[in-house]
Amino acid sequence: MALSPDHLVYAAPELEEAVDDLTERFGVRPSAGGKHPNGTHNALLALSNSCYLEVIAPDPEQASQQSERPLAFGLDWLKIPRLVTWAVLAPSLEEVASASQAAGYDPGVVVEGGRVRPDGAQLQWRTTKRPETQEGWPPPGDGIVPFLIEWGAETPHPSVTSAQGVRLLELSLFHPRPAEVQPMLSALHIDILVTAGPAPAMRARLETPLGIVTLE
Repeated sequence: MALSPDHLVYAAPELEEAVDDLTERFGVRPSAGGKHPNGTHNALLALSNSCYLEVIAPDPEQASQQSERPLAFGLDWLKIPRLVTWAVLAPSLEEVASASQAAGYDPGVVVEGGRVRPDGAQLQWRTTKRPETQEGWPPPGDGIVPFLIEWGAETPHPSVTSAQGVRLLELSLFHPRPAEVQPMLSALHIDILVTAGPAPAMRARLETPLGIVTLE
């Protein structure tokens, strides 16, 4: 069974600036998400009834509490906003991970996650996490290969509770060595063909109230 995108991760040096820019480009303002205990905060925009865009950035209010551990998604070194990785929805995390391992790709260990929405609602999820480089990012697959996510039974999917009006039409993946990452995607039953490019990159074609927009 092919796995579907759960969300695209759009990392930015500063959250409010990124949200303002996307609002101008899309004609829809991403909803406030919340704070993560790892030093980041986010905003969310639905892309369908089962997929959304996560805009994530360092949280200045948590800066003094940060350890020496790098922030998620390479945010410590990010200079400009861009799509850095994505997640696919796994109905059963262990089952999908086990099948992927049997096919030759280890998606990593399962870790618990969660955050509190601005309205006080508690969100819970579990994701897979691959060992990262010494600098913290990227993991094997350079962000082109997604991580797996499974939402808590009592957690409404963010695509339902986030700002509406934008739809994902197409997701394209690029890598300097497509032959290295394509088998990883195949092991996860992802049927997107990786195109050769100068650097690892993602490109999303979006239908918005202002027309078709390409997000990279």
